[in-house]
Amino acid sequence: FCALGHNFSLSPRSFVSFGPRNRSIGAAAKSQVVTNSKNTVQGFKRFHGRTFSDPYVQSSKTNLVYDLAQLPSGSTGIKVMYMEEERVFSIEQVTGMLLTKLKETAESALKKPVADCVISILATAFDSELGGKDFDDILVNHFCEEFAKKYKLDVKSKPRALVRLYQECEKLKKLMSANSSDLPLNIECFMNDIDVSGKLNRGQFEEMCAGLLAKVEGPLCSVMEQAKLKKEDIYAVEIVGGASRIPAIKDRISKFFGKELSTTLNADEAVARGCALQCAILSPAFKVREFSITDVVPYSISLKWNSAAEEGLSDCEVFPKNHAAPFSKVLTFYRKEPFTLDAYYNNPKELPYPNAAIGQFLIQNVVPQASGESAKVKVKVRVNVHGVFSISSASLVEVIKTAEGEEPMETDQTAKEEEVCVRSTLGTTTEDTKQDKKNDQPPQAKKPKVKTKMVELPIENNLHWQLSSKVLNMFVENEGKMIMQDKLEKERNDAKNNVEEYVYDMRDKLHGVLEKFERDAFSLKLEDTENWLYEDGEDQQKQVYIDKLAELKKIGQPVQLRFLEAEERPKAFDDLGRQIQMYMKIIEAFKAKDELYNHLDELEVTRVDKQVNDAMVWMNSKMNQQNSQDLTLDPVVKVDEIKAKTKELYSACNPVVSKPKPKVEPPKEEKTENGPVNGQEGTETQPSNPDKAPPAGTEQETADNKLPEMDID
Repeated sequence: FCALGHNFSLSPRSFVSFGPRNRSIGAAAKSQVVTNSKNTVQGFKRFHGRTFSDPYVQSSKTNLVYDLAQLPSGSTGIKVMYMEEERVFSIEQVTGMLLTKLKETAESALKKPVADCVISILATAFDSELGGKDFDDILVNHFCEEFAKKYKLDVKSKPRALVRLYQECEKLKKLMSANSSDLPLNIECFMNDIDVSGKLNRGQFEEMCAGLLAKVEGPLCSVMEQAKLKKEDIYAVEIVGGASRIPAIKDRISKFFGKELSTTLNADEAVARGCALQCAILSPAFKVREFSITDVVPYSISLKWNSAAEEGLSDCEVFPKNHAAPFSKVLTFYRKEPFTLDAYYNNPKELPYPNAAIGQFLIQNVVPQASGESAKVKVKVRVNVHGVFSISSASLVEVIKTAEGEEPMETDQTAKEEEVCVRSTLGTTTEDTKQDKKNDQPPQAKKPKVKTKMVELPIENNLHWQLSSKVLNMFVENEGKMIMQDKLEKERNDAKNNVEEYVYDMRDKLHGVLEKFERDAFSLKLEDTENWLYEDGEDQQKQVYIDKLAELKKIGQPVQLRFLEAEERPKAFDDLGRQIQMYMKIIEAFKAKDELYNHLDELEVTRVDKQVNDAMVWMNSKMNQQNSQDLTLDPVVKVDEIKAKTKELYSACNPVVSKPKPKVEPPKEEKTENGPVNGQEGTETQPSNPDKAPPAGTEQETADNKLPEMDID
């Protein structure tokens, strides 16, 4: 995600603020962290998967300005006031609100193509209690103690004061990263109208945070051990995250690896850009260059079950730590009755949560074979792309024997088809590999033909902390209602803002360009509306604001129209006047026998003259009436009427005055006069075409006939 709302910052804001009418999410919610502190939720991501009785939750309550509550399931909930009533939302619900907002505003941050690449993440390690907020907590606790001694103030008893102290401590922490001298912390009217002040320097801060700073090397040692690398094998160390700017953290990381740290990536934006790339890869709406990303299982996962052959429990590690994900495995069991599989994380010390259990899976409808032997049950376990473990399917293999025939054993064929599956030997399970089957039996045996049939078995899932379908549907329904309420409230606020904006805009114009076009009545109406907005109109329905705006526009639009008419009217009259003058000059030239217009028809010119005179009389009349009209009244003539008159005059006069002169006779007509004389009409001969030449006798006869006329001449 690259932006949240209208805050074009690549730093994510995990804030959700609940109000009497709507919710604010992201940067808009962060701006309300002081004014609406009890109902603005932040830092809630750390409570995912934790019970309300978790020691971490209980220790964190003292540093929170909002209230936590225990849900019926035992998990942690957040208590806020929403829509004028007290509501308790689960951590999953609040996270869903944030993700919904991100979904609405998410867009790709990649603007350039990238080359194909392969990147291997050899290991990961972290400490969930080593972050920027943990350093903020130390600063806040320090100043709470100092102000209690110095000013006798119990800061944590006032949520608003505690939020302000958190904000100032965060600023102080950033300043200490750049300055080693004493830095002041001043807050005016902090509590009970008391101004408080304090100071701290980097050395004192590092001394207070010694316990946290000692944890820095833990994840570094862990990741090197998992990757099986030496410090000399590391080429570069890149640090990201806002808290990585703390000099003490940078020094410890640099000393651990024995080299300078690289800061080529923006510490705040790196995560957001990575998320944008991953979103583009997952979304079918975006086409990006090919990236092959293989995720891993962060914690090793094991299964345990009651052994059928041995007393007690059997267990096996199904997915070791850093195993590729998504991934599926097929496990084979031999059972005569339904059985239960328990999934859990087998190294609780690595978990940030005290409960290592994942869930229980009951494989139902398991029955023995017809011979009374244990049935073969294939269980498919999977870790999906999100890292969530599940038993996706279970099937019972039924063996059906038919008449004898020389055919390969069906079990061989089955093994061949399932070669791609990963098999595990689990207690009483057998490893059904192709090689073992070849050793146990000949490839072509004359035995009864065996067929296998796969029967799907139902699975009853009982996952810890997973939301039931009923609860999940309820959360989705509630989120849809809240989204609709947010939308309605936004539309209501937009309608109110439109009224307020129109009032301010028209009031400024009435004291400016529109001053001559309206009396004081409209100004008084605007003033009354402004007062109404801050009194009775403070909290009205959307339609009330729409009607109020329509009422104002009914008065304001004619005023604006009069202003626009006054602005455009002179030009329209000028265009009409120029056209009249042009046609009048043409008419005068015609009357003066000007050679350019002596070809025009006199009757048509007379009609043009009349139309021009009528247009001039109309224009002068309208101009005189308009000049005597008050600007606060509607105009006598509108610009559209003037333009229509101009167009009408052009259509009537232009075809007449622009008529071209007749063409002069071509020169070939003069050449014809030098041919036969005295009315002689001879047939033009074409010597170049002898086929069409008249006979010689005919020519002589014609010459004799014309001879008397020549003598007369």
